[in-house]
Amino acid sequence: MSRPARLRAAVLLISAVAAILPSAGATAAWSALPGGCDRTPPQPPGTSALQQIRSGGLNRTYQLHLPADYGSTKDWPLVLAFHGRGSTGAATEEFAKLSTLPAVVVYPNGVIGTGEGNRQAWQGAPYSAPGVDDVAFTRDLLDSLEQTLCVDDRRVYATGKSNGAGFTGILACAMADRITAVAPVAGAFYPNGISCRPSRPVPVIEFHGTADATIPYTGDEDRGLPAIQSWVRQWADRDKCRKSLPEQQIGADITVTGRTDCKGGVEVEHVAVSGGGHTWPGADSYSGGGVTTQTIEAHEVLWRFVRDYRLPR
Repeated sequence: MSRPARLRAAVLLISAVAAILPSAGATAAWSALPGGCDRTPPQPPGTSALQQIRSGGLNRTYQLHLPADYGSTKDWPLVLAFHGRGSTGAATEEFAKLSTLPAVVVYPNGVIGTGEGNRQAWQGAPYSAPGVDDVAFTRDLLDSLEQTLCVDDRRVYATGKSNGAGFTGILACAMADRITAVAPVAGAFYPNGISCRPSRPVPVIEFHGTADATIPYTGDEDRGLPAIQSWVRQWADRDKCRKSLPEQQIGADITVTGRTDCKGGVEVEHVAVSGGGHTWPGADSYSGGGVTTQTIEAHEVLWRFVRDYRLPR
């Protein structure tokens, strides 16, 4: 079965699987890659804790989650999850459910940007902190994680919400040598002046609500925000995708479209939430304004999309 078919089948089965498998046991349902390393983690398995590194002359922090069965006999995939403007890594962990995945999950914290409210933000947005290089921070963070944890440097996946999702688009452009695939949710894709010439084709799955009042689905010319479908098409063009997949309707409010037959065997997918707001699909707590669909769980759908991709050796 092709990857698109597997993704759509997985989306259709999410509700049934969720009813059978308790979330607390989700990590045990998957296994990590064989391999391993001899490194002592900075915290016990099955916990989340705030960690710190030095980057760009600043003390930077991140919320680190280790799976309950984390151990040094396996090389674990790594998920980077970037919060939205004014949020935190810990808050994102609470609603995104990414810590239930069979992966080491890292929730970095941004630097306070411009504008009212002393809100943390990420590079590339008009309100981000001047002079802060979050791409360099991400490289430093990966270097540190790969030195201290048993992680698979070929399976590093980036996701995020809103401003954090927009930053994953920058990482796909600037760090395709380290970031395997990206999965932005409700992405704020501001013009940023960064030339997008990725060193390799990058798999992309993007989620967006059609009624998002914060980052409009149809774009916002005054803020330089593209229509979401145009942004997805641009990635399909970069990846030199040659085939469009048939539109799939999942439930009453989910439409999945995609491009395949792309260079490097990657694919580009788009999950549109009809009537959805500036929210994380499947969230059980507040993730933004507007309607939150419960038809799908974003963390499960994105994982099924990204998990089989690996960086070339």
